[in-house]
Amino acid sequence: MEIAELISPQTVFVDVKASSKKQVLQELARRAAVATGCSERDILTVLIERERLGTTGVGKGIAIPHGKLKSLKKIHGFFARLDSSVDFDAMDDMPVDLVFLLLAPDDGGADHLKALARVSRTLRDTNRCERLRGTENADALFAVLTEDSVTA
Repeated sequence: MEIAELISPQTVFVDVKASSKKQVLQELARRAAVATGCSERDILTVLIERERLGTTGVGKGIAIPHGKLKSLKKIHGFFARLDSSVDFDAMDDMPVDLVFLLLAPDDGGADHLKALARVSRTLRDTNRCERLRGTENADALFAVLTEDSVTA
């Protein structure tokens, strides 16, 4: 599964304004509701329930909130670069400024895990993350996220 299968230029957002983890999740739920046709409230509920299990702040300024919804037919991805870092209760206690939201159908078990693994591998690339932080528009963010990674 490739990142380009999960996101589109319309689901990549630059300089998202939020001052807390909850505001980040609310803003992404709002935007995801528009793109998926799902209820903003249902999306936010799923994301908050997932955060209660443990933070999705994976470290190095990155969070990968995710959840499953009955009303979805396919996996949807959303990427946001925050205009300023927020405390996300990350594993390394570092604030988060790069957020990749994944929403999957209830029955999308293996595909959901493959998508999470792909996003994690993509954002583990320090050089790519530096470029994401220095990119000024959503189209450029999309290009950086979807380019083939170079393996040494």
